[in-house]
Amino acid sequence: MSSVESDKDELRQLVENWALWRDAGDWDRFATVWHPEDGWMTATWFQGPAQDFIAISREGFDNGVSILHFLGGHTADIAGDRAITQTKMTISQRAEVDGVEVDVVCTGRFYDFCARHEGAWKIVRRQPIYEKDRLDVVDPAATLSLDPQLLGRFPVGYRHLGYLQTKAGFTVKTGLPGLTGEVVRRLYAEGAQWLDGSSSTPGDPH
Repeated sequence: MSSVESDKDELRQLVENWALWRDAGDWDRFATVWHPEDGWMTATWFQGPAQDFIAISREGFDNGVSILHFLGGHTADIAGDRAITQTKMTISQRAEVDGVEVDVVCTGRFYDFCARHEGAWKIVRRQPIYEKDRLDVVDPAATLSLDPQLLGRFPVGYRHLGYLQTKAGFTVKTGLPGLTGEVVRRLYAEGAQWLDGSSSTPGDPH
């Protein structure tokens, strides 16, 4: 196997381990997928260092917060000890909205800035791209009316996810990248800068 093929296999495993270990609550192993110094996570409900994301995810997991991930196709662009990976994914969250149990499924991509650290690939920054989502009541006999003003606060790619998370008490960030538009184009430009070595950090996660 060539070194490029080996790197691509390792990067794919890195992304798969992120989802499997996080959703299973395997926090010690989950910590190993992140760059130990520069790891940064951006999500609808959290933006900050990987260590803080691990702690708050663990707290939510222990308190019954149900956020799960499913992965699809994957690609990796590699330049020396840096890489950009993209992985098709869904984010599924179950919670009550106004007393009605619902499922929200958001389809998108994990866009990951990766670097080799002590010989192993690690995630430096994860930025999901939110392409579309939907909300379904768990009980087919239940009915739910959504507040159009609250729903319209969020971009179309994670409108229902943002709605559910706001109702659940999270502070949801607006303006995250979707399938098209200036925000996602800027993310792609940051990825290109990361690969050509002109950026010492992957964009400005702050």
